[in-house]
Amino acid sequence: MATSSRRFAMSAAFTTSYVPADISVQIEELTTGELLRQAAAEAPDRLALAEAVPQGAASLSGAARTDREWTYAQLLAEAETCAQFLLTRFAPGERIAVWAPNIPEWVILQYGAALAGLILVTANPALRAAELSYVLRQSGSAGVFYTAAFRGTDMRGILESVSPHLADLREQICFADWEVEVRSRPAKRRKLPDVAAGDPAQIQYTSGTTGLPKGALLHHRGLVNNARFFMARWQAPKFGTLVSPMPLFHTSGSAMGVLGCAAIRATYVLCQYFDPELVLQNLQDRRADCLTGVPTMLIAITSHKRFSEFDISSCRLLVSGGAPVPSALVRHLEVLLNARFSIVLGMTEASPVITQTSPDDTTEDKALTIGRPLPQVEVKIADTGTGATLPVGVQGELCARGYQVMLGYYDMPEKTAAAIDADGWLHSGDLATMDARGYFTITGRLKDMIIRGGENIYPREIEEVLFSHPEVAEVAVVGVLDPVWGEQVAAVLRPKDPDRPPSAAALHEFCRDRLAGFKTPRFWYRTEAFPMTGSGKVQKFKIAEFLKADAYRTLD
Repeated sequence: MATSSRRFAMSAAFTTSYVPADISVQIEELTTGELLRQAAAEAPDRLALAEAVPQGAASLSGAARTDREWTYAQLLAEAETCAQFLLTRFAPGERIAVWAPNIPEWVILQYGAALAGLILVTANPALRAAELSYVLRQSGSAGVFYTAAFRGTDMRGILESVSPHLADLREQICFADWEVEVRSRPAKRRKLPDVAAGDPAQIQYTSGTTGLPKGALLHHRGLVNNARFFMARWQAPKFGTLVSPMPLFHTSGSAMGVLGCAAIRATYVLCQYFDPELVLQNLQDRRADCLTGVPTMLIAITSHKRFSEFDISSCRLLVSGGAPVPSALVRHLEVLLNARFSIVLGMTEASPVITQTSPDDTTEDKALTIGRPLPQVEVKIADTGTGATLPVGVQGELCARGYQVMLGYYDMPEKTAAAIDADGWLHSGDLATMDARGYFTITGRLKDMIIRGGENIYPREIEEVLFSHPEVAEVAVVGVLDPVWGEQVAAVLRPKDPDRPPSAAALHEFCRDRLAGFKTPRFWYRTEAFPMTGSGKVQKFKIAEFLKADAYRTLD
């Protein structure tokens, strides 16, 4: 794939919305397994992986303890043992699925599959029967590793109900049997297969905010280097400690987190699932430097009733993304935690980070932009009709091209062609602008756009205004059908104080002082929680369905 050879110059004053690839930082031809080997060679005794489970919770993998730890040498040894086991059941190039929450064995399996030349298919543990069946069938998975149950869901029962209908699925291995099946079973040591950096490593399914999910086929080179560049832009310290509640089935967990930590020989504190108190406890007890989470997680952590009881003064770096990050939240958290913020813009199909702010950026840039492109990736703003690169400051679709773009959607050539054009540009579906310095700002989503009386309305702008209201904790803006105007604007919000929500009249006045009349929501609703994807994105299509079903209470 051709990319510009021009070096990115910070002093450049751009006139068109295109930033060439910064080639001053080299791409390393590394696989996931080679990255782990490098980390174990350089820092064998450094703590690599630490298990974090809510107090009193039982192990999901049959372990005697739930506070286990692995050095990089130990993690490599377990990954190699896992690889040896996998090659007794599967051939290099086959696909194996992992259907489980954040458990250490998930990480070991990720590395083991990479060393064995297998493609890991990641599945959200919240999937129900039809959804799981779709992922396993569409990916052609030959095997699945799973937890028997999680948070009240009988996962074993669900798998047993769908497996007879999956012709390709021949192996089902429960993590509760890991100790006997994988870790303790003597295996004939064989030469592990040669794996190249360009080989496929994972199939990560898109979050599915609309329609059926698509499996992005990601390669080792993209995942490993994107993790390296992400950590460098974040300025995460070498040998530091990251607490992460992000799900491993998403690139934010298994790529940015797991591989990012390996790249800087850091400790990855793996929270079994998101629980604000569990995160706070581990930030304190581990004296962690870094915290990652989607905006809803960061809001829940800092608004937790016991927040002030924990000493998290060691945490100096925050990163968020995966959903729009309100500018007011960035400013609030930097002051509250005395920490520096970084925002990422990415998509699964890009392994995942495309642009990112630096902790050294101004407060305004961190609050209002998504930063500059990471090294070795070109980014442009394209006209949504013609595809032409637009002048600086003009809104269009954000597109990226570079080393980290997926190989394609697995077994979906038409969908792949729709996402990656003939010139290799990955179309994000995000509406954005670029300034003369090469900083990008997200203005909305192509599919979220509301058209009221011929006027284009972008929910992101309205959500930013409402999030700054002191009585609003979270908000989502969607369009609802209207026989006269085509669509009207509706706002659904979660009040900070459920017993004393703001009035519709007060919110209307608040918006009218800051927005044009046609952008001000016509309808106001309240909720206790939003429908979310497993990666923390609000599912607006479900909000629209709930509105049609009159499932939300109106604000007085």
